[in-house]
Amino acid sequence: MTSFKASVQYQDNNGTAAADHADKNDLTDYLKAKKLMSDDEFVVASSLWVGENHGGKLGSVTVKAYLFDKPSYATVKDALDAIAGPIPVRAVKIEVTIEEFIGFFKRFEVVLTRKGFDIEGREYTTVE
Repeated sequence: MTSFKASVQYQDNNGTAAADHADKNDLTDYLKAKKLMSDDEFVVASSLWVGENHGGKLGSVTVKAYLFDKPSYATVKDALDAIAGPIPVRAVKIEVTIEEFIGFFKRFEVVLTRKGFDIEGREYTTVE
């Protein structure tokens, strides 16, 4: 079963990501402008997949938006809270570059930690 969690073949690094929506031209705006989503849908998740990089050259890039059949944050939240099993979404695959995808957000950070160290979320200090 698929889930809203990043996964790759060997899982050498895991981590977290955080992003703030762009003030204008975010993912929702893009999808509506391209007529890929209706006003009755809401983006509940998105994914960026970059596969098989060799010699510093990017392999295939896939971006997906996951749409839920409700028009607003409040109606989506209530509906999701009532669902016990898998969440029914419509996946829309879009052709954009990594730069365009990150541009849908105002700020974007990814933190990857090496598998087996269990340091995700721990505080650290830098030394010189």
